[in-house]
Amino acid sequence: MKPKKIPMRMCLGCGEMKSKKELIRVVKSSEGEISLDFTGKKSGRGAYICRNGECFDKARKARRFEKSFSCRIDESIYGVMADELEKNS
Repeated sequence: MKPKKIPMRMCLGCGEMKSKKELIRVVKSSEGEISLDFTGKKSGRGAYICRNGECFDKARKARRFEKSFSCRIDESIYGVMADELEKNS
């Protein structure tokens, strides 16, 4: 029997490939709303970051979220996401 394939994704902060379950999904919905998705089931375009704040800060400073979603992200949205990440980590 073949071993089950583990889905891998790249962290936007550190650039490491990790299993999908180890990462947090950041979602841009069809309405343009950007939020964290801890379940991994929200609909929309997704990007992934590690569960630590360092990777979030690296991705934010390098504007990798904006490149992934092809849109400008307001600082207030980053603040909300950072607070959510702190509470759930």
